Amino acid sequence: MTEEKGFFWNRPETQDFYQDWRAARISASESARERGFVVLDSLANPSDSQISEIVRRVRESNFALYEAPESADLRADLRAFADRFGLRIAEKHRSAGEQGIVALTETDAPSQRGYIPYSKRKMGWHTDGYYNAPEERISAMVLHCAHPAEDGGENHLLDHSIAFIRLMDENPAYIKALMHPEAMTIPENREPDGTLRPASVGPVFYGDPETGALQMRYTARTRSIEWRDDPLTREAVAFLRHTLEGPDPLTISVRFRAGQGVLCNNVLHDRTGFDAGKVEKSPRVMYRVRFSNRVKGT
Repeated sequence: MTEEKGFFWNRPETQDFYQDWRAARISASESARERGFVVLDSLANPSDSQISEIVRRVRESNFALYEAPESADLRADLRAFADRFGLRIAEKHRSAGEQGIVALTETDAPSQRGYIPYSKRKMGWHTDGYYNAPEERISAMVLHCAHPAEDGGENHLLDHSIAFIRLMDENPAYIKALMHPEAMTIPENREPDGTLRPASVGPVFYGDPETGALQMRYTARTRSIEWRDDPLTREAVAFLRHTLEGPDPLTISVRFRAGQGVLCNNVLHDRTGFDAGKVEKSPRVMYRVRFSNRVKGT
């Protein structure tokens, strides 16, 4: 049984276990702030020891930073990298292409115009795929830097377990409110190609269907989102937003260089704006790969 199996945080008889889990997660996040990148021999074919170190870090704090040499075929190498961790690509985004990999870069392409990931604008705190249907939830992801911005473009990362702990410490009822099956709704949206994305209704915190491990579905956006009309839910959302904007002291800040990236179990992350007034078109390119399962062994 995994540590979160059965929503242990709701069961009074397991409070001792929760306290042990809480201490371990905080300790792991404190360590993550100091340990830097796992240096890989190859993105497509890391050594067994390098894989083991990445898995260990993801198991402890839900993410691992890595650094790899230049790649001749980055998309193919990212797919090979994902295979080494037992990940199933779930990217169905219109920009994913045949390989299931999205290039996040500034563009005026009709299908991407107006969407923040393809602009220089900052992105608020979120987990990926928060608008997906329950059967298509994103459990893990890779962000890999092909080319950094000339200025800005910093990412912040926070293990969603820490957000859970902050809410639990403030008021355990906040957790119950955000686990409600109708806690957060993303309304339906018609895509530029005419396809309709149905409304997505679900909890903020939930157990991974395969492992029982804690997962999170969240966005800090204030438009095109509906929170359950309940005082406790509104209090919980306000507290969470304040905690993330703090920022939480266990937040990791990183401005990725070419060849650097993060493999994670879909942790909370954001992005600062970049290259404002610096260049007509920013050179920043980040590759994103989303997965339907967690990193194997975590």
